[in-house]
Amino acid sequence: MAEKVTKKPSKDKAAKPKRASSVPRKSPSAAEEAPDSPPAAAPELKPVMATVDLLEPKKKVKKPEGQRKPGLRPFIQQIGTPVIPPEPPAPQPAPEPEAAAPEEAGTPGEPQKKVLHIKPPIIVKDLAEHLGLKPFQIIKDLMALNIFANINQTVEPDIAAKVCDLHGFFFEREKKDTSKGHHKVEVKVEAPKEPEKPKADDLLTRAPIITFMGHVDHGKTSLLDAIRKARVAAGEAGGITQHIGAYSVERNGQKITFLDTPGHAAFTAMRARGATVTDIVVLVVAADDGLMPQTLEAISHAKAAKVQIMVAINKIDLPSANIDRVKTQLQEQGLVPEDWGGEIICLPVSATKGTGVNELLDMMTLQSEILELKASATVDARCTVIEAQVEQGRGPTATVIVRMGTLRVGDSFICGNYWGKVKQLINDLGKPVKEAGPATPVKVLGLSGLPNAGDELMVMDSEKSARLLGEERLVGIRTDKLTTPKRATLENLFANLAADQKPTLQAVIKTDVQGSLEAIVSSLQNIPQKKITLDIIHAGVGPITDSDVLLSSASNAIIIGFNTKTENSAALAAKRENIQIKLYSIIYELLDQVRDAMSGMLEPELRESVIGHAEVRQIFDLTKGKVAGCMVIDGRIARTARARLLRRRQPIYDGGLATLRRFTDDVKEVRAGLECGIKLGDYSEYMAEDIIECYTLEKIPQQL
Repeated sequence: MAEKVTKKPSKDKAAKPKRASSVPRKSPSAAEEAPDSPPAAAPELKPVMATVDLLEPKKKVKKPEGQRKPGLRPFIQQIGTPVIPPEPPAPQPAPEPEAAAPEEAGTPGEPQKKVLHIKPPIIVKDLAEHLGLKPFQIIKDLMALNIFANINQTVEPDIAAKVCDLHGFFFEREKKDTSKGHHKVEVKVEAPKEPEKPKADDLLTRAPIITFMGHVDHGKTSLLDAIRKARVAAGEAGGITQHIGAYSVERNGQKITFLDTPGHAAFTAMRARGATVTDIVVLVVAADDGLMPQTLEAISHAKAAKVQIMVAINKIDLPSANIDRVKTQLQEQGLVPEDWGGEIICLPVSATKGTGVNELLDMMTLQSEILELKASATVDARCTVIEAQVEQGRGPTATVIVRMGTLRVGDSFICGNYWGKVKQLINDLGKPVKEAGPATPVKVLGLSGLPNAGDELMVMDSEKSARLLGEERLVGIRTDKLTTPKRATLENLFANLAADQKPTLQAVIKTDVQGSLEAIVSSLQNIPQKKITLDIIHAGVGPITDSDVLLSSASNAIIIGFNTKTENSAALAAKRENIQIKLYSIIYELLDQVRDAMSGMLEPELRESVIGHAEVRQIFDLTKGKVAGCMVIDGRIARTARARLLRRRQPIYDGGLATLRRFTDDVKEVRAGLECGIKLGDYSEYMAEDIIECYTLEKIPQQL
């Protein structure tokens, strides 16, 4: 048995000392070699030899116990001296899994605490799981730090570091490296800058933009009709242009873009926009009227925009036409005609008969060639909004003129406070086109909202950047509206009280296009409001809807529509709520009726009208009271009128007449030169030579 045992561990040198620890129990030769304990080893050898072979695996578990015996250590040192160094690390990994601390083995020398790494947000429940603790223990530690949080709430990294330190952990903070995209960085999108000046080779000749301006009813639209050979004025209500129209005409192979601006006084902003986007202003003056207020205003707009001015003297076919008078008035404004030695081209035309129209077009073409109008079609498109409106089935649309570049279907853009992507482009003939070059008027579909007339439409790189820029601008507008209002002070307190006592006319305004809305709102706000306030609670573009009726019902307002229609459901709701809807197609009627409505809300003024005087001659003391015997000096004394008693020109009594008698009969009035008896209400202290003044109160309607 002993020989078999010694053959088995002969596989490697390191295993020999382990077998040697059991050899003394089996062989007597091993007992002789140990001089310290020969008598104790001899009786123990036989029973151990039988158990060693049968229970070999248990001896491996009991190895540390055998090594701890003092009698075996010197024997192991003699036989296995080279194997002593690897034995100390061998027992260390065995107890470590029982302690469940494998992290210390990885960094035994550098950090003494375990490293814990959690990405924010740090939730109490997750922190407890990483620390190997129950959540209530973490909550208890947090309460010790005066922080109250449940298992689903988050804690700051500083607090988490303190909790980890209490339990022997080192909390490693996350290093924020924005360059690698770990955190979302707010990117501020800026509007595209003005493009660099293109090279001369990239510039192409573009069509001139010509704007017709002048006083109302001087024939601007009719003259444009003669050029376009279309009947535009016939479709305008009252023959008055209500919004800007943009058209494109081809003359001798060259395109010309026309803008027709309104001439009414309310459309000042439209005329200013028309002057800023144009190259040549054609000032239309009626030969029978001469220069009128809006004509002078148009001259001022054209001079401010520093554009070329041409004058078309219209209606020369009328018998009252006086061309020389018009030229004299133009010279007074600094516009000297060419035939008078100046630089302003003046052409007599007649829109109805077509006289001088071809000559006018030739002069426009010549003037555009002199100006050398060029633009680049390769840069990102930039356009100016001429008009904006909400169309049924299309949503917000905008009529724009391309100033530079080429606008194509599918381009992402920013327009004022709104963004969008070009879904469709429609030319002035109503046909869809795929792109629009410089100086071309088109209608753009695909806006997220309704822009203001005059806003700039700029093409951007992506739809995302356009959306971000539009949202930033809208947030800025909302922030401005939510700013802290002004507080009441002693200085404006009484003014506010007086303003609250004024009657208020509330109105909802709906129009067909944005430009008309601006003009109507500004005109209504120019109505004098010292005695009554006009409050426009909502102004928008599009048809009158149910929401407008509900808003009017809640605010007790009227609805005013201009060149728009009322939805069927809105009409039924207005009838049910008893809301008045007034529709207009001519701006004159709208302004006049609103002004009359405001005047009608004012209470009439009461004015005194003296109708006669009577002098007290004698006082009669009757059973029913004292009565003044009077003589009517002038006018008449009426029973239903009011009377004032004057004593030495000082009023003593003011009230009605109780009785008016002539002799014993009650009468309605007594005229001058007749005597009568007068009793004034409950007054009885009459004196001789008192004057009784009789007057009536007249109600006179107030004016704004």
